[in-house]
Amino acid sequence: NFKHNKNTTRLELIKNDKKTIFAWCMYDWSNSVYALTITTAIFPSYFFAVTGGKGSTVRFFDLHVNNTVLYSYTLAAAFLVVAFFNPILSGIADASGYKKRFMQFFCYLGAFSCIMLFFFDKNSIELGVLAFGFAAIGFAGSLVFYNSFLPEIATEEHFDSISAKGFSLGYIGSVILLVANLVLILQPTWFGINPQNTSLAPRLSFLSVGVWWAGFAQITFKALPNNVYNRKIPKQWFAKGFKELFKVWKEIQHLPQIKKFLLSFGLFSLGTQTVMYMATLFGEEVVNMKMEELILLVLLLQLIAIPGAYFFSFLSQKKDNVFSLQIALLIWIGVCIASFFLEEGMKLEYYIIGIFVGLIMGGVQSMARSTYAKLIPSQTKEHASYFSFYETLEKISIALGAFIYGLVKYITNDLHYSSLVLIFFFISGFIVLSTMKKVKTKASTA
Repeated sequence: NFKHNKNTTRLELIKNDKKTIFAWCMYDWSNSVYALTITTAIFPSYFFAVTGGKGSTVRFFDLHVNNTVLYSYTLAAAFLVVAFFNPILSGIADASGYKKRFMQFFCYLGAFSCIMLFFFDKNSIELGVLAFGFAAIGFAGSLVFYNSFLPEIATEEHFDSISAKGFSLGYIGSVILLVANLVLILQPTWFGINPQNTSLAPRLSFLSVGVWWAGFAQITFKALPNNVYNRKIPKQWFAKGFKELFKVWKEIQHLPQIKKFLLSFGLFSLGTQTVMYMATLFGEEVVNMKMEELILLVLLLQLIAIPGAYFFSFLSQKKDNVFSLQIALLIWIGVCIASFFLEEGMKLEYYIIGIFVGLIMGGVQSMARSTYAKLIPSQTKEHASYFSFYETLEKISIALGAFIYGLVKYITNDLHYSSLVLIFFFISGFIVLSTMKKVKTKASTA
């Protein structure tokens, strides 16, 4: 997958190589099982069961804290850690050329932490909480380095379709493992597990996530180059990393398209990530859905997100990326308005809304990634530094969105208003996008 540069003695990565692109997409396949099994479907229920049910007080080291607060604060702290360190590490990665090494570190940190969750029970609360936090850091921390490979393995006209393919593989892989783990949990006797040992099957599912994540990531790590531009590690690599980061920051100040997109992305990402993270909570508290019904909804979202990602990729090719994102945001606004009118027992209506969420969930995520990749200057070699601003905004948006959602719930004591207030962020993001020029694929020179 490499070729010799005629003007130098070094090897250059061949862009648009099918094997390399497939290997890159397989990291979505490998790490998305964390997002579905740990973040959404199985671990939250297990966590609250182990800690005495939602709203219970639990001892964490020498502190006595509400378990719901402990769960949310752990997740928020993990994302804030990533938001702080990723820009610094991305600058170092660009300066040293060791981007894949950083990606591997965070991948293995996350996978190992998921494996450690196997040992999480009521007698090891501290271990479980720390493992949960480090798993989130590993997941979020690896993404900036992963995403920044996109401009290096493909030419611009393929960004949309490759990004959509990656997210689609992630949705497929996460559904496969989740279904297998649900069978394990619901029918433990099929696997020789005593049904009275109610914790073993969920803990095995956490173990499977770590093994799956680290195992399938080997496909990605085997194909991706470690040092695309053959950079030598500078003696003052830490200081050099900061210089790379500030260099990119200065460049962005003179790139109005990127500045506008990042502002818009920060706004609408707050809305999209909050809806995705809080969808099950809304369904449980407002619609009074049972856990098995919520898991079915989660599976539905993942499956519908696959054609959704490809549909918005197709739409961007026909029109442009800004138009594609604006259509998605209009649907998001409709989803928030429709959610405001949901009441207890309106399960069918919630599933219908879920269909639209699934459709735009895949579309917004894949289009945002590929759009930003198109906006990065083609001559730059600091892809990790550029993507660090993108990833940092997303992580801050998740933390801020969860805070706003909870604050509105605290003030109004009604999740309806928590969902309604998100419309402001979707509208703001839409307005900023409207000030941008069209983002269409430029002709390839490769």
